Amino acid sequence: MERLEAVFKNQKKVLVSYMMVGYPDWENSLKAFEILIESGSDILEIGYPFSDPVADGSTIQVAHERALENGIRFKDVVKTVQHLREKYPQTPLVVMTYYNPIFKIGLEKFVSTFAQAGADGFIVPDLPPEESAPLREITKKYNLALVMLAAPTSTPERLKLICSATDLFTYYVSVTGITGARDKLPIEELKEKISLYRELCPKKVVVGFGISKPQQAAQLAEFTDGVVVGSHFVKLAGHRDFETLARSVREIKQALIS
Repeated sequence: MERLEAVFKNQKKVLVSYMMVGYPDWENSLKAFEILIESGSDILEIGYPFSDPVADGSTIQVAHERALENGIRFKDVVKTVQHLREKYPQTPLVVMTYYNPIFKIGLEKFVSTFAQAGADGFIVPDLPPEESAPLREITKKYNLALVMLAAPTSTPERLKLICSATDLFTYYVSVTGITGARDKLPIEELKEKISLYRELCPKKVVVGFGISKPQQAAQLAEFTDGVVVGSHFVKLAGHRDFETLARSVREIKQALIS
């Protein structure tokens, strides 16, 4: 968890970048992860493929499906974390997974294996804070973060509950619905929602879902601690357009800190 703490302490605004393990294949997903880090990402969100990714839009759903078709399983995601940890010892690595694989493999085995591999925490989009205590108990044991999600529909009472359950920061979903790049975001509404969050929770907050353009990142940087970019980067990696991927990461990071 110390690497995550250091990033939020040392970076005014953070770029959290998502990529799916095994998409379009394992070797190219490694290349994409490395480009994300080397081009300016502060935190890497490592996608764990799952057969029913209910929070994800079409771009990332395809990545899940292709990764599973490529035979990507638990051991391959662990191997990816190990590789990235060895090559980039200071970059925080957060595994993004649905709860089913954790439950199927076993909470203790899942968390301890990723802890040994060098992960810094988990984001579990289908795990509500009311049901997170068993997993939080184990992540705390291994000094890993468990990051909760909030949404525009979250009530003040629920935001307080999310704040009490999340470690270090909250992943705030920009819009109701699923992931996917969007041309426009409800910036003014988000500004009000994040203002309410700040009143209720002292922990950092990053906004994700729909972000694909530098100008969107710049707008959000005015009132958040950073942004999450997923579908946009995944789409470029799926096309093996690594030059554009690197340039896009640099442009979005620059927009955050300008």
